[in-house]
Amino acid sequence: MNEPVLVLNANYEPLNICDMRRAIGLIFSGKAEMVADGRGYIRTTRSSYPRPSVIRLEHIVHRPRPRVKLTKREIFRRDNYTCQYCGRQAQHLTIDHILPRHRGGQHRWDNLVTACAACNRRKGGHLLAEVNMHLKRQAAEPPATASYLFGRHASENEQWRKYIEGW
Repeated sequence: MNEPVLVLNANYEPLNICDMRRAIGLIFSGKAEMVADGRGYIRTTRSSYPRPSVIRLEHIVHRPRPRVKLTKREIFRRDNYTCQYCGRQAQHLTIDHILPRHRGGQHRWDNLVTACAACNRRKGGHLLAEVNMHLKRQAAEPPATASYLFGRHASENEQWRKYIEGW
């Protein structure tokens, strides 16, 4: 009952992911319809119901465009768990401020990168030019596309791909 279910807006735009219990509640209350199943059945004493994988809401939900939250995990994910100074995929990574905070750098997408411990120590509280270091890729906020937001679940849920890739 804890498996993820993709929730689509009435126009088939991916909205979010909920658990199976919430999805079944939406279906039985008439607020959503099942678009794809394929996970077997939920059996009760009187009948059995298919387990949803993708549901679609009956009415359009108007919402602002989503943005990716600025978290340590999302910075690692954006940088593909790779040090942005040396290009190594290390076991223990850290977050580095390109412009150090004590020099006026802010905690924003364009000032944060993934760094291995050795590169982070080497850079310290200096500017990149002062220690002759360069970024492998410019830091920027990742686009909040459906494939970025829900793509990590798509590998275990093949039925989601056609709904995620179009947006």
